[in-house]
Amino acid sequence: MNFSSAKQTIKPPQRGIFPLDHDSECKPFMKEYIECLKQQQDKHHLCRDLSKNYLECRMDRQLMAKEDLDKLGFSEDARVDHAEEYDKTKEREGYVAGKHIEGRMKWWFQR
Repeated sequence: MNFSSAKQTIKPPQRGIFPLDHDSECKPFMKEYIECLKQQQDKHHLCRDLSKNYLECRMDRQLMAKEDLDKLGFSEDARVDHAEEYDKTKEREGYVAGKHIEGRMKWWFQR
């Protein structure tokens, strides 16, 4: 049996997959966003506007499909104002997840 003769279908790219910026048209926006992430210790909510500018650049130059920015997480409802980083106080005090459970646990098929 020859499997190579079967009809092969080509699927369109999935959402989130888009052409590379070969001409570096949006590279300044990308660099500005990456630099902001470095300065803000990867707290992306502080670089939100730069990320939005980069995506708008890509959409304007047809490097990705036009999409409503609100659907991409840039609506005012999705804005993060006062994010606090978890300080791991419980772990420093010796807490280990799951260690407080007494006895052996049974698998779902043993119940």
